[in-house]
Amino acid sequence: MKIKDIKISKENLELTRPYSISYKSVDSVDNCILEIFLENGMSGLGSANPSKQVVGEDVNDTTEILRKHDFDWLIGRDIREMHQLCYEVNQHFPQYPGVQATLDIALHDLFTKHLGIPLVKYLGQKHTALPTSITIGIKGVEETLEEAKEYVGRGFKHIKVKTGVSLEEDIARLQKLKEHFKKDIVLRVDANQGYTKMQLEDFYYKTLSMDLELIEQPLPADAVEEYKKLPTVVKKMVALDETVKNPHDALILASKPTAGGIFNIKLMKCGGISCAKEIAAIASGADIDLMWGCNDESIISITAALHAAFSSSNTKYIDLDGSLDLARDVVKGGFVLKDGIMSVTDKPGLGVEKV
Repeated sequence: MKIKDIKISKENLELTRPYSISYKSVDSVDNCILEIFLENGMSGLGSANPSKQVVGEDVNDTTEILRKHDFDWLIGRDIREMHQLCYEVNQHFPQYPGVQATLDIALHDLFTKHLGIPLVKYLGQKHTALPTSITIGIKGVEETLEEAKEYVGRGFKHIKVKTGVSLEEDIARLQKLKEHFKKDIVLRVDANQGYTKMQLEDFYYKTLSMDLELIEQPLPADAVEEYKKLPTVVKKMVALDETVKNPHDALILASKPTAGGIFNIKLMKCGGISCAKEIAAIASGADIDLMWGCNDESIISITAALHAAFSSSNTKYIDLDGSLDLARDVVKGGFVLKDGIMSVTDKPGLGVEKV
């Protein structure tokens, strides 16, 4: 069961639909793809596309670091040491969550393939299916409505709208969506750090009648004290994203007074499944719900996040649409998506197959 080889590549997966958020526009996407091989030929896959703006690492950094690294500490090791190996990954790459995530995901995939069971069964399955939101970037009202019509036509009921440039325009877009679709959709909002505390409270009260599901990362990432001072009714709806990157952040944010009612866990922020489960446990102890998010990612890491999400009892939301607008991928399978509802397969590991 010994590890024999590691292969690393960077793949341009392209985008079918460019988009904008409060601090950048995106029109193409690369992912780092990693495959770990055992002596018997079995292999496990990992992938990553971290955000430079969030964690100081992008896919180019991830790929270069992995290609230059000497894996003598990993080659020849027994895959049955998976937990120890994931710990050592974090020790070797403490500042690079994208590198950590790529290796961590591949090790989890390979180990549970060796066991012959889906990863979620090994982690302890708590959920079988959940609706994912699908995201509309920052754009005009008419474009927003057209894109929402497309998504509703594809069966999606939960729509996440990117906001944070103009409070008035944000509210106008949401009002139009509610007027048009009424109760056919549930709206989530992601301001990507675009509001002040005063604007957030103004936004909350002006959108009360819209029954928004949550408000993701409305204030700057470092505004921890401002988050903690928010009115309880507002704070309960806040999903912390860029503010919660790792278990250390989670401990600070979960200490009373808590900084938000929801933690948005992304494997690309925290470094993979191992650290994600630590954050989930901290959140559970503080009665904080979980949302699982993503960047523009291969089916590989999207599926890994889904398995981790389904193994956490306090998971309430998923926002795992990151592979849906890719023009191509290096794998198929992994998850099942029907009418906006995501579930995993019963295949071993992540259940993905190379194409």
